[in-house]
Amino acid sequence: MTAPSKDPLHGVTLEMVVTRLAHRYGWDGLARRVPIRCFEHDPSVPSSLKFLRKTPWARAKVEALYAAMVREGEET
Repeated sequence: MTAPSKDPLHGVTLEMVVTRLAHRYGWDGLARRVPIRCFEHDPSVPSSLKFLRKTPWARAKVEALYAAMVREGEET
């Protein structure tokens, strides 16, 4: 029997990450935390996914924010 993964991104799609972050912080709050155009101007999940899949540095920032959000949730 294997132990569950400690990686907060394990089994989570990029779409789930963006959707959960947008739900938690709102698009404005998300744009303040990760200031990228796809969050600042006419944001949507599909446009964000398109940009993040092509832009590794932005995806890394979004995934780091999600991991921090998950860790905060586990500590409360």
